[in-house]
Amino acid sequence: MSRLFGTDGVRGIYEKELTTELAYQLGHYGSYVLSKGNHNPKIIIGMDTRISGKPLEAALVDGITAAGGDVLLAGVIPTPAIAVLVKTYQADAGIVISASHNPYQFNGIKFFNSQGFKLSDNLEDQIEDCIKKGDSIKSDKKGHVAHLEHPEIIYQEHTRHGFNTSLDGIKLIIDCANGASSKIAPDFFKDLGADVQVIADQPNGKNINDHCGSTCISNLSDNIIAKGADLGLAFDGDADRCLAVDEKGRLIDGDTILNLIGRKMKKDGTLKKDTVVVTVMSNIGLDIALKEYNLKSVKTDVGDRYVLEEMLKHGYNIGGEQSGHVILLDHNSTGDGMLTALMLASILHEEQKKASELNDLMVSYPQVLVNAQVTNQNKFNYKKDTIIQNEIKRVENHFSGQGRVLIRPSGTEPLVRVMIEGKDQAELEKIAHNLASLIEERLA
Repeated sequence: MSRLFGTDGVRGIYEKELTTELAYQLGHYGSYVLSKGNHNPKIIIGMDTRISGKPLEAALVDGITAAGGDVLLAGVIPTPAIAVLVKTYQADAGIVISASHNPYQFNGIKFFNSQGFKLSDNLEDQIEDCIKKGDSIKSDKKGHVAHLEHPEIIYQEHTRHGFNTSLDGIKLIIDCANGASSKIAPDFFKDLGADVQVIADQPNGKNINDHCGSTCISNLSDNIIAKGADLGLAFDGDADRCLAVDEKGRLIDGDTILNLIGRKMKKDGTLKKDTVVVTVMSNIGLDIALKEYNLKSVKTDVGDRYVLEEMLKHGYNIGGEQSGHVILLDHNSTGDGMLTALMLASILHEEQKKASELNDLMVSYPQVLVNAQVTNQNKFNYKKDTIIQNEIKRVENHFSGQGRVLIRPSGTEPLVRVMIEGKDQAELEKIAHNLASLIEERLA
C-alpha cells in the first residue's frame, strides 16, 4: 500500500480515492494522535466550495465526536484562515477539506497542528499507522459540535494587522476561482479603499477552478485590459496562493511576487538574514534580481512544506513557490493568498508605479525541459556517473552564473528530467537535448 498522505494531506477523486469512510477514519484517528491521547480534543473544520465538502465534513465530524472530540465548524473559508483560527480558539488541531487548485471532482483533507502548521511526516505516519491497524479508540463521552459565528472576521482582522497602507485610488480586478475567497476577498479589499471588480465569485459546487483562478489567468488578463484596471489578483480554490496580472495583462508569477515582497521587507528592515527561501524550480531570474538588491536565495525541494521546514530550521521569514504559494511567517504559519495579495497591492500603492514597472524588476529567463528515458533502477545513478557529472559542470561553467542546469528524477516514471535555463532559447534547446541523450546513453 502506498503512503496515504501526499505533500499536502490526503487527496483524491471523491468517492474513489477519497471516500466518506476514509474521512471518518482520518477524523477519528487524527484527533486522537493530535491530542496526544487526550480524548477530549477541540478540532476546527473549514472547507472550500466543492459539492463533496459537506458529506466529507459530516464523516469527519462523526469520526472526531466518536473519539470524544469537540468540533467547531467554520464553514466555507480560505485554508490560511484555519491556521489562524486554530491559534485563536486554542484548538488541538484544524482540518481543511479542499483539493486546492484541482477540479471539483477531487477533494482533500489536510491537518494543521495546534500552532497552525501543517503536520510533520512523523505525525502523518502515526495517523496512517492507526488507520492501517484499525486501532480501537475508546471514549467515555461523545463529542459536541458547534458552528463558529463569522470566523471570517477574525481572519480578516488578523490579515490586516500591521498594515497601515490604504489602497485608495487602486483599481483591482479579483478572480476568486469560484472558491473559498468568493465571499471574503471582495469586501476585504473594498474596505481598504480599493475600487474592486470581481470575477468567478459565484460558486455552485462544480465550477471551482473551472477556467478561472490562479491556474487559468487568461480571463483575468482580458478583463484587466478591457476595463483599464491597475492590478489583477487571482486566487486558487482554497485561497492559499495568489498570482497577479499587471495593467498590460501580463502574468506576475510567484517568483516576481517573492522578489517584490523580499525587496520591500529589506527596505522596511523586516527581512531576516537578507534571505528569500525558494524551490529548485524557481527561475534563475529571481536569483539575479535578488542579488541586484543584495539579497540571497536558499533553495529547497519542490513543495511548500519543504520551504516552510527550511524557514523554521534557519530562522527565515519569507519563502514560496513560482505557483504563488507564499509564506510570510511574521503574519501566518502557512501560504496565504489574501495576505500575499494585500502585500502586493500595498507595494503598488506605496511605490506609486504601474504594476508593469514592478513586474519588470525581474526578468524571467527561458526554460527548456527535456525528459530522458531511462530505467527505474538507474534513474538516480546520474549522480554517480562521472561522464554525466562532468558534462553538467561543463554546461554550468559555460553559463557563468547566467544560466543553470537542474536534473530531477521522476518520482513515478522511468524518466530523468533535464531542465536548462539561460538567455538563448535555441542554445538551451540544443544543450538540453544533448544532455538528455547522454543520460539516456549512460543509464538506459
